[in-house]
Amino acid sequence: MKIVVTVKLVPDTNAEKRIDPGTQRLIRTGVETVLNPYDEYALEAALALKEKLADGSTVTVLAMAPEATKETLRKALAMGADDAVFLTDAALAGTDTLGTADVLAHALKNIGFDLVICGGLSDDGSTGGVPGALAEFLAVPGITNARSLEIIDGRVHAQRETDNGYQVVSAALPVMLSVTMAVGEPRYASLKGIMGAKKKPIAPMALANIGAPGSAGAAGAKISLLSTAPPPVRGKAKVVEATDGLSGAQAVLDFLKERKLV
Repeated sequence: MKIVVTVKLVPDTNAEKRIDPGTQRLIRTGVETVLNPYDEYALEAALALKEKLADGSTVTVLAMAPEATKETLRKALAMGADDAVFLTDAALAGTDTLGTADVLAHALKNIGFDLVICGGLSDDGSTGGVPGALAEFLAVPGITNARSLEIIDGRVHAQRETDNGYQVVSAALPVMLSVTMAVGEPRYASLKGIMGAKKKPIAPMALANIGAPGSAGAAGAKISLLSTAPPPVRGKAKVVEATDGLSGAQAVLDFLKERKLV
């Protein structure tokens, strides 16, 4: 079985995020690029599944990012992925959420897959919109927010998290599946894995290789960011000294009424 994990390369999660006022895009220059933390959970799910199946299944990671960030993919290879496909093209700059899903779908159809596993969110955008749109563009069943998964007789069986519990769902392969952090803590790359990652292939891919979908780039984007502004500075806290619980509760209620929150 061919398992493909989509990964996003994002600015260091601990770095300050800044928006370029001219382009209204995230400034990435001078900031270390890392694997999107949510996608590490997707990779862990794929690697654990491969180990459980023990049938020669492979795990490929697919990333869409600028050329300069290519070596960041070595971490995914060090964790245990067999190989990587790196989709990079200057024309991809400014691609929005829907366009990203469309471009990734074209790439996935090009490389082939039985199971696609995604993280639920990206640390830099956090729209959560790519997995569902990706399933639609691929025309395959989409299972989102999975906390566990297994393959039985050519079908994916998963527990899908909901607001008040979980659902048990199943779908025939091929399937697109996104995972939550409950799927399992990502493994650390071993020294052997780090050394071995240097020899694993990262295949280049360009828009011309996948049919150059019109949704790619800023020209094909359906969404545009018009402006950004920092949040207002928080005012000083109001301290109320209450003689008893009843007067304290009344003070809280009065405070909320003043602001028309109740």
